[in-house]
Amino acid sequence: MSAFAKIPRNVWLLGLTSLLNDTSSEMIHAVLPLFLVSSLGASVTSVGLIEGMAEATASILKVFSGAISDYWQQRKGLAVFGYGLSTAIKPLFAIASSPVWVLLARVGDRIGKGIRVAPRDALVADSTDATNRGAAYGLRQSLDTVGAFLGPLVAFALLNTGQNFRLIFTVALIPGVLAVACLALGVREPERPYPVLKRPNPFNGQALQSLGAAYWGLAIAALLFNLGNASEAFLLLKAKQVTIADAQIPLVLVVMNFSYALSAYPVGLISDRLNRNNLLLLGWGLNALIDVGLAIAQAPWQVWLLIAGYGLYLGLTQGVLLAMVADRVPEHLRGTAFGFLNLLVGVALLPASLLAGWLWQTVSPGAAFLAGSGFAVAAIALLCWQREAGVRV
Repeated sequence: MSAFAKIPRNVWLLGLTSLLNDTSSEMIHAVLPLFLVSSLGASVTSVGLIEGMAEATASILKVFSGAISDYWQQRKGLAVFGYGLSTAIKPLFAIASSPVWVLLARVGDRIGKGIRVAPRDALVADSTDATNRGAAYGLRQSLDTVGAFLGPLVAFALLNTGQNFRLIFTVALIPGVLAVACLALGVREPERPYPVLKRPNPFNGQALQSLGAAYWGLAIAALLFNLGNASEAFLLLKAKQVTIADAQIPLVLVVMNFSYALSAYPVGLISDRLNRNNLLLLGWGLNALIDVGLAIAQAPWQVWLLIAGYGLYLGLTQGVLLAMVADRVPEHLRGTAFGFLNLLVGVALLPASLLAGWLWQTVSPGAAFLAGSGFAVAAIALLCWQREAGVRV
């Protein structure tokens, strides 16, 4: 049986849902920094603040939605509600008249993400086993990322036919609605019920302790890494700095996500056979090198090459990290585990984006990327130290 054939129907449908939703979201994301700076007169620091606050909000909610999905023993309902909320809030981007409106829209969109992500990731784990889990997460990430480069492509096409930002925001509603329909009508809760006797209280300290040292060691290392991993908006601003034309800026995300989509599934498949920890270290090391490259890049071709490398870093790490979490925690606590991981990673994005914005404006754009490289190196050192100390991460 082929590797594709072993992946359950639920995973394919969750991947298609992600593809459609990311097409919608990335149409907006690809042009939002330019809309803020060029049309609404926002500063680069404001861009960092908006992105950081939005992602931090999402991350806090991921804890509650993941834990509640464990307690209710139901994942799908929360996921549908989260995707639906993000879709319903999108028209606010089209009518925004100030950065405050954009902030409200971004926070609302990310609230939806915060509700859906942990239950969705737990659904993937519930639908698979250890022999195909890496491939399943890799496939879902790949399909998600196909949407992440289709969205900027559509935005690029609309910009180059003379259309404005607000039309792009309006058109983005269509794939968002289709994503909600795909999830609601196609995905099913796994047939095997969760053990009733192990139903956890999501706010019980004993449940968090039950996640284990291997999980918490990995989560803390991911937190440290993401303290230097600012919003992708700074990649777009770097492209603008090296004189890549505004109409071509959405192609930055196309290149990044194309590289990500091509690499995520093969890496996930490999991770089912090799040590996932080594793949994560390799990806974080690549990120550190790319940040140094972005700090010193002066020519457009250099930035294009580094953006493609950034997509490879994502392919090496995102699905692998989720599979590592699923491998290390009890089945009945998967929603809680994904929720707390996303909390730590997402909360780190606020100081990371604020730090990057401040360094960009007060020191230099290069300083913002060098800080990210430093945090990546520190996270690698922590993960290696944990391995030497005997913590299985």
